[in-house]
Amino acid sequence: MAELQLKSHRFREEREADWRRLETLLAKVEKGGAAKLRRNELLEMPVLYQQALSSLSVARSISLDQSLVEYLESLCTRAYFFVYGTRTRLGERVLGFFRHEWPAAVRGLWRETLVSAAIMVVGAITAFVLVGQDPDWFYGFIPAELAGGRDPTASAASLRSTLYGEATLRDGLGVMAAFLFTHNSQVAIFAFALGFALCLPTAGLMVYNGCMLGAFLALFASHGLAFEATGWLMIHGVTELFAITLAGAAGFSIGWAVAFPGERTRVDAAAHAGRRAAMVMGGVVVMLFAAGLLEGFARQLIRHDLARYAVAAATGIFWAGYFYLPRKAPR
Repeated sequence: MAELQLKSHRFREEREADWRRLETLLAKVEKGGAAKLRRNELLEMPVLYQQALSSLSVARSISLDQSLVEYLESLCTRAYFFVYGTRTRLGERVLGFFRHEWPAAVRGLWRETLVSAAIMVVGAITAFVLVGQDPDWFYGFIPAELAGGRDPTASAASLRSTLYGEATLRDGLGVMAAFLFTHNSQVAIFAFALGFALCLPTAGLMVYNGCMLGAFLALFASHGLAFEATGWLMIHGVTELFAITLAGAAGFSIGWAVAFPGERTRVDAAAHAGRRAAMVMGGVVVMLFAAGLLEGFARQLIRHDLARYAVAAATGIFWAGYFYLPRKAPR
């Protein structure tokens, strides 16, 4: 034991200066980025990293004390990310995501996006027609306890007051709005997560979400309030429904890769599709957050129909331009 301790002490004494030097340079990088290093220090880093790796290999082979081995492992891991890892800061990565990576991932799923949107529209039209022909269908899509009296038995005056009155969470329509946002967020997550099951659960979720939308609009349309209700809904619904559509597209892309993997194995095909779909879903979370802000503030503050439609149109134009207008490729 005494011989082992002596060997460890000599080993550390001969090499510790280089380890400390590497640790000092890493601390400068971690604090202010690679720009903090001078030219000679940048050239010095790979050499010190290789020396630290060599020391770690020797320490493991001659069974030096575990604390020294753990210290060298930590030091080499930190140095590895500088020597071989990306040199971008967090802010640059976030900027790159919003400027290039997310829009490119969405454009890559344009076919799946069209399919997702078409399925939701079919569901909405179906529910709208069914409720229009038989109001009892409304309860098949929206539970009576959730409607809070805003159902086929309500008067036109009562429904109109919910569109322009003080909408709090205690109001029936306010409760419905909160529920719809929570529901839509869940639909977006599950549509993506269940896409691997050959697209079927994702398609079902898109249909049902469209049916809820259609039933809601049919209720107000039956009292001559379709224009007003659409403006009330679309002020945040453009962003929210677009987010759900993209989540469905992400789920469809994974399901399609599993069903038709091509030359890849199903696991490899699903993993390849999943990376792009996950990029899309990261942005969907941002869109749902933006929709929540629009619902919580703009919908309450803006009471004029044309102003509501203007906001809805502006958000639609913004998202369409953001995702689909040509842009310079990243360098």
